[in-house]
Amino acid sequence: MNLRMLYISCHTCLEYNEVSLFNEIGIDVFCLGSYMDPTHPQELLRPPIDMNPKPDLVKLACPKDALTKELVDNFDIIYVMHIPDWIEKNWSIIKDKIVIWRSIGQCIVNNENSLRPFRQNIKVVRYSPLEKNIPGYVGEDATIRFHLNPEEFNNWNGTVNKIATIANSMKRRGMACSYTIFEVATRGLPRVLYGPGNEDAGDICGGLLSYSDLKKTFRDFRVYFYTGTHPASYTMNFMEALMTGTPVVAIGNKYGNGHYFNQNTYEVPDIIQNGINGFCSDDIDILYDYCAKLLKDEHLARQIGIEGRKTAMKYFGKDKIKRQWETFFKNIKST
Repeated sequence: MNLRMLYISCHTCLEYNEVSLFNEIGIDVFCLGSYMDPTHPQELLRPPIDMNPKPDLVKLACPKDALTKELVDNFDIIYVMHIPDWIEKNWSIIKDKIVIWRSIGQCIVNNENSLRPFRQNIKVVRYSPLEKNIPGYVGEDATIRFHLNPEEFNNWNGTVNKIATIANSMKRRGMACSYTIFEVATRGLPRVLYGPGNEDAGDICGGLLSYSDLKKTFRDFRVYFYTGTHPASYTMNFMEALMTGTPVVAIGNKYGNGHYFNQNTYEVPDIIQNGINGFCSDDIDILYDYCAKLLKDEHLARQIGIEGRKTAMKYFGKDKIKRQWETFFKNIKST
């Protein structure tokens, strides 16, 4: 595609997915993030990426909020993930480039207000249509969801008759992650909480999963209990469970929007058709019953999982999202 991109990242897992996809599309990407050296990522949450390393650019690496002209002059596109400050503080250096701001589901009114002065001169790519409900919404040039490769997340078997949940420091971040709801709704049922920083959850803590173990957990566990993080419309672990075919039990709009209810961005109840491709409720007793029923009824779990995977392909399938990005970048190139 003959476009050169500086990809400025704040989320390792999304960076892995998007940079891998952009590389396939033919965009020449250099990261200020975990994949500055794509063959040896700085964080081990995801594997290396098979793309050409750029040692000459690594020498020019600089803080994300203090880009240099020497680095920026190597690129056509400056791709900024989520943090408006990286646009504001670098504007004098990047203003003559194509600047793309990418939402990742953590925006509130302050983010929108920070983007407003630059809106006419940047491209805004949203990850959910419900972001239009954010107070002060500054619009979009495209809505392109996160994606997953269905060849990586597949083959659910449900042989581990337990409930899995994945979150970072879930108890400590209780308000953002709805820890109490998870704990009460699954209490007395076999369950494991994975992710770093969950030692304070006691015996249910399963620790940090490698990428291969993450995929295996989704394949093997009978149920995935989803709370997300406020104010996200959806998060990657929801996508990963759904795509694998793991039956999902999720909190509803009341708990999902939490203290950001005024912006109503939680999208999971719109994606899940209750009792068809997953289960969703704001009643803790009912959430417990859904989990217990799926643990008991393997046939029901399998049917829910099959329909969930179909839904994931519709919303988050790699081929669909790849086509959307190709169209987006072709339009940029032609202007």
